[in-house]
Amino acid sequence: MKPVFYEILANSLVATLTNTFVWFAVTFWVYLQTQSVLATSVMAGVYLVTVAISGFFLGSLVDRYTKKTAMLLSSFGSLGLYGLAYILYVSAPTAAFTDAASVILWGFIVLALVGAIAGNLRTIALPTLVTVLIPEAERDKANGLVGTVNGVAFLAASILSGLAIGFLGMYWMLVSAIALTVLTILHLWTIAIPEKRIVHAEAKPNHLDIQGTIGVIRLVPGLFSLIFFNCFNNFLGGVFMSLMDAYGLSLVSVQIWGILWGVLSLGFIVGGLGVAKFGLGKSPLKTLFASNIVMWIVSVFFTIQPSIMLLAVGLFTYLCLIPVVEASEQMILQTVIPLERQGRVFGFAQSIEQAASPLTAFMIGPIAHFLFIPFMTTGAGADLIGPWFGTGTDRGIALLFTLTGLIGLVVTVLAMRSRSYRKLLVNYQKRSVDRKHQGAVG
Repeated sequence: MKPVFYEILANSLVATLTNTFVWFAVTFWVYLQTQSVLATSVMAGVYLVTVAISGFFLGSLVDRYTKKTAMLLSSFGSLGLYGLAYILYVSAPTAAFTDAASVILWGFIVLALVGAIAGNLRTIALPTLVTVLIPEAERDKANGLVGTVNGVAFLAASILSGLAIGFLGMYWMLVSAIALTVLTILHLWTIAIPEKRIVHAEAKPNHLDIQGTIGVIRLVPGLFSLIFFNCFNNFLGGVFMSLMDAYGLSLVSVQIWGILWGVLSLGFIVGGLGVAKFGLGKSPLKTLFASNIVMWIVSVFFTIQPSIMLLAVGLFTYLCLIPVVEASEQMILQTVIPLERQGRVFGFAQSIEQAASPLTAFMIGPIAHFLFIPFMTTGAGADLIGPWFGTGTDRGIALLFTLTGLIGLVVTVLAMRSRSYRKLLVNYQKRSVDRKHQGAVG
């Protein structure tokens, strides 16, 4: 692989670490300030709504500009928003951040989280750079390295965010985020990325061209089904995203929870390095679905008892498989979609796949608060399964996790037996053979 690819990975590591650090730290801090599950679930909803809406636009930026320019835009956007969040934090009264209904608190949350979301421009640009810089035979392993970088960033951010909020507070968290973003911009400026040209597939390059992107996806039978399958998985994943911190913090302190997430994030690294070492096998699509089956089985059992060890083992296994699933999807899109459309297709896929998560995030807080938690605290669930499952707020959340895992497992098995799955499998194999043949002829 080219040395410049490793430089880009190192730069992206710092940028992803910073943005994940902000996201985790703000989530921990808001929960500790307000003690509100509703607040953290709405935060997750705000985050996911913005991700879903922005994917179309960010994908068009990746195709419109050089990849280096797109990544610089990402970092400058984060820097500006973090700066505004800092100004609001130091100028507002402390009491404004303890009320879950405070306009000032939510203004701060939006600025910080949208700053983190600006990093998604890099998330879309990176797999297109894999196509530009890496030969097809090595792309699955390069995608594994991308997953490893995300895992390292997740690990470091998990540890740093818990420690920063627990010992230093929000002020120094913001100062650190701003400083790291500045360093990322300065380093990226020095990297020369060998992009020959910017390809525009249409006469109006500034147009989002959603219709054209949909047309390209339709040319690959079964690809839409894969995108919507991942969309449904994210719908279910919104349950974990909204409530996992509240569940974990019911078992351990914020410092331990942050450190534990850091240790568990080794799963991202293990999974990414596994892909980088061994690839994805002959069929990334089969690998994607097999990984999903294991992930949902784990989700059924990792909160079956109120044990931090059981939760940790389950989450580690789950996190090991996330880079495998992501690398598989990236490999499929890189193979079946032309380079000049990849930014928009990756952005489109991100928007569609994330579209259901905001609905889950906004719904799941009230559902947990008004249905599952009472059910397992003073309701029939406490009497029916409480003697062995446990009772209380945390067990209401745990029951919700178990039901989510069961639904995900059933849907994955049904999807693997579908006609769309078989069509996409055949099309991927055909495109892969055709491209290898073209490369040999070239």
